[in-house]
Amino acid sequence: MKLLDNLKVYYGTEERNIELYHGDLINMGPEDAVDILVISAFPDDYSPVPGTLVAALLQKEIDVRELAKKKEVDLRKMCSCWLSKEIHSKDPGIQFKQILCFEPYTRGEPPMVVGDIFRSLVPVLSGDDSITKVAMPLVACGNQMADISIMVPQLIDAAVHWMSLGIPLKVLKIVIYSEDDSIFVKNLFADLKKKYQKLTMDTKAEDSYKYDIFISYSHENSDEVDFLVDQLKKMYPKLRIFLDRMELDPGSAWQQEIFEALDISKKILAIYSPPYLTSKVCKDEFNIAQIIHRDSSEDVLIPIYLYSAQLPTYMKIIQYFDCREGNKEKLREAIEQINIQRIA
Repeated sequence: MKLLDNLKVYYGTEERNIELYHGDLINMGPEDAVDILVISAFPDDYSPVPGTLVAALLQKEIDVRELAKKKEVDLRKMCSCWLSKEIHSKDPGIQFKQILCFEPYTRGEPPMVVGDIFRSLVPVLSGDDSITKVAMPLVACGNQMADISIMVPQLIDAAVHWMSLGIPLKVLKIVIYSEDDSIFVKNLFADLKKKYQKLTMDTKAEDSYKYDIFISYSHENSDEVDFLVDQLKKMYPKLRIFLDRMELDPGSAWQQEIFEALDISKKILAIYSPPYLTSKVCKDEFNIAQIIHRDSSEDVLIPIYLYSAQLPTYMKIIQYFDCREGNKEKLREAIEQINIQRIA
């Protein structure tokens, strides 16, 4: 593969790389090996249409239709993606271990949901320190006919911010198969590079926190959350709470406002419920909180399970307070068990 350009982003002082290549994702050399290959498809349609990566993979005896029958992780309801089980191939051109299939039309137009790729990678990468490299084509720009000039900026915007935030992705390879497209994307990438170069998320000092608690919740649970806040204020009148939902751009691949609010809060209460799991904003809040939680010496993320829902595994493994089904007495008990004195 031919390296066209490289954008370095930083998580603190740690360097991460977004690399642009002209090449063939199913004929990579060992030096280009990655852990996960991202592909895209229409929802539940893995037909090997000529000219698609799905068809090219089938020629290498990797049948996406068969992989889809036994998924390792299915996050399509939340993040438009599913992860395959480990792939074992003797073909020297297959230099990846798993496939992450991006099905954008499950939840919206491709440019609006391209950030779902990174939302999906948060639980995948957080659970395995050995997974650090990902490769992808120009997702959704083939048969799905997404506009390259729109998709690439959205993809780079999401990649830069999630990688600089702390998602444990050290290398992202974007590989262009068509020579004509590679020339166009190279020029577009160069312009984007000027915008994002040297972006770094700095570690916060203790005195820079504006809020003691950030409450991540769905507005459909406002009554229960209002009760929770009322109880918190009764017990701890001086507690600084961030609650109000901001007006955010539903089409953005990255919400800078979310990070800024979370970054000035000592603790994050995540209020689990069915509408919480279907909210893009709530999922971004949770994923960012999980990254902050993982990299902190203290527990930052405190989940409260408010109403029964099909929680994904990566949410279940973080210890939560079980207050189903909106049980107010259990909410009071949860407040008493949270060590507020150490927060405020």
